[in-house]
Amino acid sequence: MKKRITILFLLAIYSLFSQNNNKLTLFSKVLNEERSCLIHLPEGYNNPSNKDKRYPILILLDGDVFFKEAIGVVDFMSSDRNRNHLMPKTILIAIENVDRGRDFTVTKIKIKRPNNMGGGKKFLKFIEHELIPFIDKKYRTEPDRTLVGHSLGGLLTLNAYMDENSIFDFYISIDPSIWWSEKVMEDRVEAVSSKSFKKKLYIATANQGEANYKKNKKRHDDFFRMLKNKSKEKQNLAIEYFKDEHHRSVPLIALYHGLKFLNVE
Repeated sequence: MKKRITILFLLAIYSLFSQNNNKLTLFSKVLNEERSCLIHLPEGYNNPSNKDKRYPILILLDGDVFFKEAIGVVDFMSSDRNRNHLMPKTILIAIENVDRGRDFTVTKIKIKRPNNMGGGKKFLKFIEHELIPFIDKKYRTEPDRTLVGHSLGGLLTLNAYMDENSIFDFYISIDPSIWWSEKVMEDRVEAVSSKSFKKKLYIATANQGEANYKKNKKRHDDFFRMLKNKSKEKQNLAIEYFKDEHHRSVPLIALYHGLKFLNVE
């Protein structure tokens, strides 16, 4: 609890100093719709002395929900003001939602209401083949990319990780909704390529109460165990359980811990 309060306080301070924020829109041919993103440039990006410096990027799903919090965490961890240097200065791209049920799931499940779920592969194609090239042209980026998602966004992050053609290098999956298509996810682990295991994956699990233990923590633990048993690069995989956090409170502290893990040499 104390850790969460400390991080909340620090991100609030650093968000106050964050002025390098922009919003951009682009039309996606893949999705056949206009998409908007919130952009945060790192401290010193516009300083003439850094005109040749390039930066890694972090793609944040549910960007309209977590943008301000992510700014605080990323700036705090990389700022010269406190000399933490826990991660490199990073360009943050927060994708605003249009239809998260459609965009974050790669399979359909049976529900009583009409839906257009299962568009996750197209959404990842939009990110990798349209958004990131657009960002690379507009800003001084380097090919060092992190994908962060929570809940259904965490599910999409896991699916991206298990795709050997994914262009991301690091993945943070926060309390992922593996329940959505558990059997499909298990089958994907069986088919995952060694290329995926060379990348880093961090999974965070929230405490959803004793009644939901089997529906959440055990499910995450079992999924992680399957991955780790198959991987020869076990140091690239991590899972962490936050017993004092629930599904809605865990993203903040999990982002901090996940970024620390991803940036350990």
